[in-house]
Amino acid sequence: MTFIRQSMVAVALIATLVVGMPAHAQRENGVYGSSEQARAEALLDRAAAHVARHGIDGVQAFSRQAEFVDRDLYVYALDTDGRFLASGGASAVLIGDNVLDEVDVEGKPFFREMVDTARRDGHGRIAYRWFNPADSSGEPKLTSFRRVGNVIVAVGYYPPRATPAQARRLLARAGRALSSDPAQALAGFQQLNGPFIRDDLYVFVVDVASGRFLAHGASPGLVGSDAHQLRDPDGRPVVTEMIERATRSGDGELDYIWRNPVTGKLEHKHTYFTISEGRLIGVGYYTR
Repeated sequence: MTFIRQSMVAVALIATLVVGMPAHAQRENGVYGSSEQARAEALLDRAAAHVARHGIDGVQAFSRQAEFVDRDLYVYALDTDGRFLASGGASAVLIGDNVLDEVDVEGKPFFREMVDTARRDGHGRIAYRWFNPADSSGEPKLTSFRRVGNVIVAVGYYPPRATPAQARRLLARAGRALSSDPAQALAGFQQLNGPFIRDDLYVFVVDVASGRFLAHGASPGLVGSDAHQLRDPDGRPVVTEMIERATRSGDGELDYIWRNPVTGKLEHKHTYFTISEGRLIGVGYYTR
């Protein structure tokens, strides 16, 4: 998508959000899910069922019926050849276009990836950065989609930030899982669509004796590496500090700078951690 055209879409989208999003839209729903994700999945279910009943002609309802708009969320549809069919949001400017070569602000052809995945698997989820005039790097957006015949229906949302309460609850649950079945828990901590990774919230585990990572939900490639060598942008050995504090008191908290896996930006992070059976377990939330 050209810079100018994406700007037009974004301006219209932001205007819709400012008018239509109530204050409670950002509230959490449960420990690991979010109200936005649950609403998006429910809206996608309704849209897919509608297309299953009415065929390709049914997509026209997405552009004009309130049934397929939930506050800041809306449905859009394209066919498996990449032709944009309908939208209840600002992306309606794309109706009639082939969008396979359109890209996000980082040049990612997310529509093409969506079509390829839908053709192959029938459904999926994709992350991309949608243009925001106030932020030249764009905002991360997650979109779930489903193929119904030759139609792909999709609903996207901007993932909310985790709260301190969510981080503490995830840490407690991770500790229980690790005590119950270590091997299964360590594998589960790195399962992308599993219960221990949700938006910018994830678990990491370090073997205290060796200092090696046993699991890392955001960067599985760190597993087996020396956690003591890991530094934040200020040069602080953050994991070493966590281990030292937890060794003295059993648990603790630490503030530092870290890259948010959702926004891709360096942000302030507050991590809760504890030591259990020789393993440091940590979960943190980002505060921008």
